[in-house]
Amino acid sequence: MIHKEFDFYNHNVKFFGQYWQTASTNAVIILVHGMGEHSTRYADFVIPEFLKNDISVIAYDQFGHGKTQGKRGHNPGFESVLDCVEIVINKANTIFSNIPAFLYGHSMGANVVINYVLKRKNNLNGVIMTSPFFRLAFQPPSWKLALGKILHKIAPSFTMKSELDVTALSRDKHEVQKYINDPLVHDKISPNYSLTFMKTGIWAINNVDKLLLPVLLIHGTGDRLTSHEASKEFAVNNNKISLKLVKDGYHELHNDLCKKDIMLSIVQWIELTLKKKRKS
Repeated sequence: MIHKEFDFYNHNVKFFGQYWQTASTNAVIILVHGMGEHSTRYADFVIPEFLKNDISVIAYDQFGHGKTQGKRGHNPGFESVLDCVEIVINKANTIFSNIPAFLYGHSMGANVVINYVLKRKNNLNGVIMTSPFFRLAFQPPSWKLALGKILHKIAPSFTMKSELDVTALSRDKHEVQKYINDPLVHDKISPNYSLTFMKTGIWAINNVDKLLLPVLLIHGTGDRLTSHEASKEFAVNNNKISLKLVKDGYHELHNDLCKKDIMLSIVQWIELTLKKKRKS
């Protein structure tokens, strides 16, 4: 296995990227992490599970996250966020020439990947989404939404605390503590991440008919952060979407008590998707 780091620039920001390459690669995952976290959080369990199944992975830290430079919890605009996906897809095509590629996004990252494939031309083979941020699973305070709308107009880079309930991430207390102790995790969020992503999540639901790629969507019914009901709304209107609901599963299913079953489902879906493609 080869692990290498790389940099790229977008909107005058220096980004941190990295990839893991197996000796025999049958598919490559372009991984897009969620809000407040970073790509290396997936290196303990998720990425090794892919690697042992001959699936290589390329990932990066999004605007305002991890080892990428810039203000924590802020991005300059949604199109710039999508541009990063395109840059990393092109990087993957360079490293893994002629290897089938899949986008994999978690939570806010799932919002990014589904909007990318709905809005931009691509040569991807499919999309995997876990706990996608279409809608929140709770109603934010009205005063905070009102303040966010004002700030979005006059000071879009102003950040507030996300006030994330970390106990909602996983039923595994060890995983919650790892999140708390991670120095690269943050709780900052600007209107360009909060309000903008609320809008793009609803837009994706309303434009699911534009989806041309196979999608695996996995969501826990015990998720208190993003709405599994919104995932059901998204999935019901397009037969290219395979929806898997995990009874009582929390937000980070890949770090939850069911994580082995989740990764097995993802790997098997990738293998089945590639098999169908070879037959067509």
